[in-house]
Amino acid sequence: MRMTRASMSKMNIIGESEGAHAPTPGSDIPYFKAVNPASRGPVAVGQPNCLYLEVSNECNLACKTCPIPFGKTEDPAALGLDQVERLVSQFPGVERVVLHGVGEPLLNRELAEIIAWLKGKSIYVLFNSNGTLINRRWREALIDSGLDEIRLSLDAATPESFARVRGKPLFDVILRNIRGLMERKAEKKSRTPLVSLWLTGLRETLRELPDFIRLAHALKIDRVYLQRLVYWEDDNEDRLARPGQSLFNSLEAEEEDIIRFSQALARDLGLSFEASGATTPAASLVEKDSAEPWSACMRPWTLMYVSARGSCFPCCIAPFSTRDLHGLSLGNAFAQNLADIWNGAPYQEFRRRLLSRQPPDCCRGCGACWSL
Repeated sequence: MRMTRASMSKMNIIGESEGAHAPTPGSDIPYFKAVNPASRGPVAVGQPNCLYLEVSNECNLACKTCPIPFGKTEDPAALGLDQVERLVSQFPGVERVVLHGVGEPLLNRELAEIIAWLKGKSIYVLFNSNGTLINRRWREALIDSGLDEIRLSLDAATPESFARVRGKPLFDVILRNIRGLMERKAEKKSRTPLVSLWLTGLRETLRELPDFIRLAHALKIDRVYLQRLVYWEDDNEDRLARPGQSLFNSLEAEEEDIIRFSQALARDLGLSFEASGATTPAASLVEKDSAEPWSACMRPWTLMYVSARGSCFPCCIAPFSTRDLHGLSLGNAFAQNLADIWNGAPYQEFRRRLLSRQPPDCCRGCGACWSL
């Protein structure tokens, strides 16, 4: 049975917050709500206070939910420390830098130096990783660099599911790496980096959610996130990033029960269980009552995403949802000043369309087919 919005509301799934935790220090809320929605217009009043810097656009996995294996990326590249310094220095008010995009950040050999430089500027630093490369050297380097937060995308609770979703049989390697990182943090009595475990919401793997939470607890990780699935349309059925795998606004009764049970299990184990966007897992899977749900987005007024090739995109979700990555670029950070791009004609037109009934193509599904 498909759950309609009316039946879900009746069951109080949207408002369910019992045992909910306050947003973690790395939560997205302060950065996406830093602008008064009523003041948004084509011209951004202030500079972005968050930068997404894609330190690498290559990866050592072949995840079926990612655009990389399906050729939807720019030519291979990595950002160097000198490039990061030039980019960040152009926006002195930046409070937070996210060092990921579509690639694996740990493939960048300068990553630890980049983090240490950013921390010298008192900037909050985090990134997502697939965890395959967190060997003894990287554990030491990440802790010593002052990294604030690392988000580990595991996406499965069993080796079999991991290999099916992520393309390579490295589940046990990642668990060994995570245990090593948590043990080294304890040995050094270091509170950072904060570690969280992430599961992409797929019909393929949702039944593993309770075991995923148990796994996090066994690894001494106290933050678990259910990540929204962003999908795109093409003819390659090998991908899992497709509408039929999405849970958004189409939960079946059994799937709703799994989420409810998982919320209760997390509370019992003392874990924080949230969804991307710092909301509850249940609420993140329900369409909001709005004729133009994408218009709630704050990203084009609060952050800028710079790819490893210098392309400036409106957010980190856009490259996952667009058919035309090149056409999405709002400027190039290696050829223009960031301030000129930030309020240049392409950015202004993008903001104007986002606030209209005809949003940019990459935003049409946001809040409508997947959650903001």
